Amino acid sequence: MHPTAAAISRRHCLGTLAVLACTLPTHASTARPAVEVWKDPSCGCCHDWIEHMQADGFAVQVHDSGNAAVRARLGLPQRLGSCHTALVQGYLLEGHVPAADVRRLLAQKPKALGLAVPGMPVGSPGMDGAVYNGRKDPYDVLLVTRNLMNGGVSTSIFTSYR
Repeated sequence: MHPTAAAISRRHCLGTLAVLACTLPTHASTARPAVEVWKDPSCGCCHDWIEHMQADGFAVQVHDSGNAAVRARLGLPQRLGSCHTALVQGYLLEGHVPAADVRRLLAQKPKALGLAVPGMPVGSPGMDGAVYNGRKDPYDVLLVTRNLMNGGVSTSIFTSYR
């Protein structure tokens, strides 16, 4: 092989390896998105929602310290609150948001604070155990956006479950 061809070939291989090395962490981090959850230590439905998220491939870190303070710090009004608050890739998740909606949020990347399922609707992930005898109440997953003019938030329906 000609010395110049060997140098080009070596340079090409090293460049390809460098590109691959830079993309590997990105693929690894998107495979199991990290979710950080704040909840009350004795809340069973929060535990069930966490299991739902883990079963769908999310890597969950839990803080058993309650969620009111973090919810307020993140700018979500109490009227949209539930029993746990989470963060995933910069988005807030409040309450029993289905994993499929979280994946859709992450794929669409809207300009938003995040998603909320206010209250604790029976039939939502974590509120769907045997104790509810298959009951499924209708509920909406809300997309929460910041208002630019008054500093509050607005909501629109992201997904309806009926």
